[in-house]
Amino acid sequence: MSVTVEYATGELMAAVMARQLRPGEVAIMGAVSALPQAACRLAQLTTAPGLWFIAGGSGAVNPHLEPLVASSCDERLLNADTVMALPDVILVEGRGDLIDVFFAGGLQIDARGNCNLGPIGHWTHPTLRGPGGVGLPFVSRAGRVVIYSMSHDRRTFVERVDFVSGPGFPADPREMRGGGPSLIVTPLCTMDFDPGRHLARLATLHPGVTLDQVMEATGFAPILPAKLETTPAPTPEELSILRRLDPDGLLHVGAER
Repeated sequence: MSVTVEYATGELMAAVMARQLRPGEVAIMGAVSALPQAACRLAQLTTAPGLWFIAGGSGAVNPHLEPLVASSCDERLLNADTVMALPDVILVEGRGDLIDVFFAGGLQIDARGNCNLGPIGHWTHPTLRGPGGVGLPFVSRAGRVVIYSMSHDRRTFVERVDFVSGPGFPADPREMRGGGPSLIVTPLCTMDFDPGRHLARLATLHPGVTLDQVMEATGFAPILPAKLETTPAPTPEELSILRRLDPDGLLHVGAER
C-alpha cells in the first residue's frame, strides 16, 4: 500500500533544484535566496557531496543553514566555512569559469530565459521599477543557469521582457559565452529549453497541475514535448532534511500537495 506524504510547493521546488546540482560544483545565487539556499544544502547532504555555494552578496561560502533564512542579506549567513568580500564575489561572478550554476529569477521571465529585475514598461517611464540586476548580468558567463520564480502568471512569464537584467539565449547562440539557461522551476511546472531553437519547453507538470493551468498562466506558448512527465515528488529523505533546515516554514508557500 502506497502512502501519500504531504509537502509544500516550496519543498517540491527546492528538491527539484537540488537534483540539478552535481558533486564538486560551485553555485551562486542572488538576494531572495531561500529556495536555492535550501536546494544547495539539500544537495550537499544527498546527491552532490563536495558542492560549494555562495549565498549572494553576503559572500558566505557554504553557510551552515540551520535554520534557513529568507535572504542573502541575513547576517546569520556569516556562520559559514568562509566569507568573501563583496568585490571578490562580483569578480568571481564576472570570471564565469568559476561558476557552474547560477540561480536566477526576475519580475519578468521570457521564452528565451531572459530575466528582468529592472523597469516594467518603457525604461524612461516604467510602471514599476525593480531592485536592479546587481550580479544578474553575469549569468551568461556561468556554466548553466537555473531560473526559479515563486509566481507563475502572465505578468511574470512574458513573451519578451521589457528590460534584460540577466541575459538568456541570444537570437544567435554563437554569442553565448556560458552554457545558458537549463531549467525554469515554478509552482506549477518545470521547463527546459529546446536545444535547437533555444526556447522554453514544458518538461514536467507538478503533481495535481494540468496542462491547461500552465498554458493559461503563461504569457508565451512553451514548446510541448512528445511526452509530458510528472515532476517527481520529494522523497521522505529529502523532506526530512528540508524540514530540519527549515523549522520556520519558509518553504511552506502555496497549496499543500
